[in-house]
Amino acid sequence: MVICIKRLSFAGFAVTLATTAMAADLPAPVIEHIPQVPVAAAGGWYLRGDIGYKLYNDPKGGFVDSSTVGDLRYERESIDDTWMIGVGVGYQFNDYFRSDLTLDYEAKATARGYAVCGTCSTNFSEERTDLDIWTVMLNGYVDLGTWYNLTPYVGAGVGASYIRASNTISINPGSTAATYDKDNGEFNFAWALMAGASYAVNQNLSIDAGYQYRDLGKARTTAYTATGNGRSEFKDITAHEIRLGMRYTFDSAAPAYYAPEPIMSNF
Repeated sequence: MVICIKRLSFAGFAVTLATTAMAADLPAPVIEHIPQVPVAAAGGWYLRGDIGYKLYNDPKGGFVDSSTVGDLRYERESIDDTWMIGVGVGYQFNDYFRSDLTLDYEAKATARGYAVCGTCSTNFSEERTDLDIWTVMLNGYVDLGTWYNLTPYVGAGVGASYIRASNTISINPGSTAATYDKDNGEFNFAWALMAGASYAVNQNLSIDAGYQYRDLGKARTTAYTATGNGRSEFKDITAHEIRLGMRYTFDSAAPAYYAPEPIMSNF
């Protein structure tokens, strides 16, 4: 019996030595970590600046003088194309929604219309005035996702426009042109629809290229006569804008990171 127990003890000791030797030949365990992945901050304030080119649609125009001859509809109305510049401040609420308040100035563009003139040699007089426009707009945007730093978006805006008519001229062929130097300004409800895409140069700076359709209201010139009745009016002033701008976002909070999780490997 004693001999049997001794043999079992030697056998167990031998197995232990063999296991230890095999373990010594194995490589040391490798501990790997998942790299830290930055998560965009939930929101942030930003400043923006834009330049662009404005292509006006043909408005509706006429001579308005209800106290005498009544309204006279123009023909072949048009507004020259022009450029614009704008600034704004906004807030990025999350990855998909942002909003900003913008102020745009649209440089002078000449509006023209031709009125029937029975006493004119060409049967039409030319009525024209220069329009320059200020617009304040509250805009909302939906960002549609980001691919390789490129983020397409759609949006809409509502606000007010101030349209100033100046350098008003009435030209009757064969006679001296009448010039009216006094300006006249009109406040209007304005709205816009927009689409475009931004490219993130880095965490804070983005380049924005977009299109806007704008409805700006109407413009009226100063009165043509001393009684203050007759004036030109251009309604349904709408335009297509091609815009290029930059946005600078201020960090609202330090970037967050996922906590690293170790992965244990025996080989």
